[in-house]
Amino acid sequence: MELLDGLENRFGGIELKADSLPESSVLFESQLKCSLERWLDQDIQVVWIEIPLSHASCIPIAVSEGFVFHHSTTEHLMLTKQLVKDAFVPLYATHYIGAGGVVMNDKEELLVVCERFRGGGRPPYYKLPGGALHPSEHLADGVIREVFEETGVPTHFDGLICFRHWHGYRYDKSDIYFVCRLKPMHQIIKMQTAEIEECFWMPVEEYLQSENVSQFNKLIVKGAINNKGLQQTWVDGYGDPERYEFFIPEEDG
Repeated sequence: MELLDGLENRFGGIELKADSLPESSVLFESQLKCSLERWLDQDIQVVWIEIPLSHASCIPIAVSEGFVFHHSTTEHLMLTKQLVKDAFVPLYATHYIGAGGVVMNDKEELLVVCERFRGGGRPPYYKLPGGALHPSEHLADGVIREVFEETGVPTHFDGLICFRHWHGYRYDKSDIYFVCRLKPMHQIIKMQTAEIEECFWMPVEEYLQSENVSQFNKLIVKGAINNKGLQQTWVDGYGDPERYEFFIPEEDG
């Protein structure tokens, strides 16, 4: 019997990619049984199987052989089976990543938004524009894009001010939200009406005194005013700026 075609990884495991699976689920079942016996003899620690949507009939077969769900996308389901007790299986992504922008003009006015959809019947409140990063998007690029999409104001990245981390977010994942200081390139607002109810320039002092602003947002704005924050920079030796992004404090002097 021909075995399933897999590649060994650095964790002592075997990875089966979607394009290596047989078209027939019957053939997959017989090959999987034989392959598991061989991998046990070879001291393989963990088996990973990426099953595409087109091969969904293979999922219950893998489960019946002791595989469990690891993660899924819109295109495939990843399953794993520990052949050795307590073998290491890295977790999948556990967090959402978002970014918001503190955008102030030369008149000491702050760019603020009020979201159209507010949970729990909450009254209008004024927050900083921002949102979730896209896959493979740099933080600096993502916050500039989000601010522009919501307000129509183009900006330059000026510093990473702080971040907030909390648990129990969407689908029980955790969430990290970075806040960045941005400089506006102009002050003409073109509000995104689908999600935003209000968007305007508010005097900073009025924002800091408003009852319709959260204490966290007030602290963010104060931090952006009083601190340079972390600067976007590059570290030699990493080679690919499309993959890596660094934020480091400026040296004094």
